Amino acid sequence: MVRSMEGKHPSYFEATLQLREISPELEEYVRQEIATSHIHVAKEREAKNGIDFELADSDFTKSLGKRLQQKFGGYYLVTAKLYSHKDGRNIYRLTVLFRGLVCKKGDTVLYKGEEYEVKGIGKEITLFGITNPKRIHIKQKDFSLIRLLN
Repeated sequence: MVRSMEGKHPSYFEATLQLREISPELEEYVRQEIATSHIHVAKEREAKNGIDFELADSDFTKSLGKRLQQKFGGYYLVTAKLYSHKDGRNIYRLTVLFRGLVCKKGDTVLYKGEEYEVKGIGKEITLFGITNPKRIHIKQKDFSLIRLLN
């Protein structure tokens, strides 16, 4: 909601964008989106498997996370934490987590001990069995169980 930092402290932020297990291409895309939208970055820090951005606009952060999932595929989660009260209203700070995928369409993966080919990526990953020809859909919470074989 805040595009202008006029009257705000330099370390002011409304949301944290957490990027985990991402490619350099995806990181460059995020940096370019932030720059072209003129969003203030209060802090940027390296994390164990990625990078965190503290951004001054929560609506932009949510929409960027959703665009990342649609464009690159992956796990996307938004959480809110009560930060303060102002004029009788609750003020929340958002955390938007985007976790990249280890696979892409056409890759061969191992899931629960069986080999599958990745047929589609979206909110779910669609897999087609190689040894046992069956189609299955993997929900976001189970993305971490997939291992790349290529």
